[in-house]
Amino acid sequence: MESKQLVEEWIDAYGDELLRMCFLYLKDYHLAEDAVQETLWKAWNSYGTFRQDASVRTWLVRIAVNCCKNTMRTRWFQSCRFGLEHADVPDRSSPFQDMEQLLEKSTIAGAIASLGPKDREVLLLYYYQQFDTREIAAILSKKENTILKRLSRARNRLKEQLLKEGYKEGYDG
Repeated sequence: MESKQLVEEWIDAYGDELLRMCFLYLKDYHLAEDAVQETLWKAWNSYGTFRQDASVRTWLVRIAVNCCKNTMRTRWFQSCRFGLEHADVPDRSSPFQDMEQLLEKSTIAGAIASLGPKDREVLLLYYYQQFDTREIAAILSKKENTILKRLSRARNRLKEQLLKEGYKEGYDG
């Protein structure tokens, strides 16, 4: 199969999923696009070494997670993130910004975003990307029991966070 055709197949099959996952990690659409592009480039360059121990989807997500983590480790990303989270004066670029921030904080996605990176990671991969625990273990290079424990702890922390934000236990909507 021609390499251009292979990359096009990956984009068609997994592009939206990779973009959504990268966005959930990085919380910035343009950075997420860059991470997906880097993922596809790295996958294309290393496809000859792909051992097919896992599915192509799992392999691509693992590369994408690592690309996102690498972006999050950069000094630039950390300084931007630190600057936004600890700003004394709110940015008034949009008259609806305060309302948007209020709505974001009241969502489940906002509650997940407020969790630590390990909790957020397993919840995103399990619920948003719909990987099973075996696949998550392969993506993160961990044992499946470790993933099961992380997932259980993350669910409990999410529940605590949602209860703090006013969600009622056992509420179905």
